[in-house]
Amino acid sequence: MAEFIKIYPENPNPKAIQKVVDVLKSGGLVIYPTDTVYGLGCDMTNMKALERLAKIKNVKLEKANFSFICEDLSNLSDYIKQIDTSTFKILKRALPGPYTFILPGSKNLPNPFKKRKTVGIRVPDNSIIQALLNALGNPIVSTSIRDDDDVLEYTTDPELIHEKWDNLVDVVIDGGYGDNEASTVIDLSEDEPLIVREGKGSLEIF
Repeated sequence: MAEFIKIYPENPNPKAIQKVVDVLKSGGLVIYPTDTVYGLGCDMTNMKALERLAKIKNVKLEKANFSFICEDLSNLSDYIKQIDTSTFKILKRALPGPYTFILPGSKNLPNPFKKRKTVGIRVPDNSIIQALLNALGNPIVSTSIRDDDDVLEYTTDPELIHEKWDNLVDVVIDGGYGDNEASTVIDLSEDEPLIVREGKGSLEIF
């Protein structure tokens, strides 16, 4: 049974944040709010949790297209190869914000992802996930939670999310209604930026 924890974005309660961090560190899966749709994630350093996440998504961990949710750009070099100034300027303009950037992966990626040529990086503009990442001390490996409903691709009500995911995850954070539009995905791993998916993030960052 997943615990349902209310956290207010205006002032995330440090005790509630620490409770969620403890679950992440012990290998738990957490559903949390972002600046777009709700996300499902785990501690990137916990192999057991990564395998659970892959199993839920019905993919092999090595082949899973999970994103790394980061607090800011300061430790980016731990996970991506060196990027040029113009690429970094795009990241600085867009983040934190509703974007996923695909960047060339470094050799320091966690074991299951070491063979990956690229990695998706997200820095959401949301105080709850920012507080979680700050307390955790490293990125969360994440995926968005899609719906089976063809019309409503993403559930926005955290209570309905809790109902649906109750037996699959350990914590659902109620951070208020989520968005129903996913992040804009931009591939910056080649010479020219490539728009993979147009979502909430404006393309006027170029």
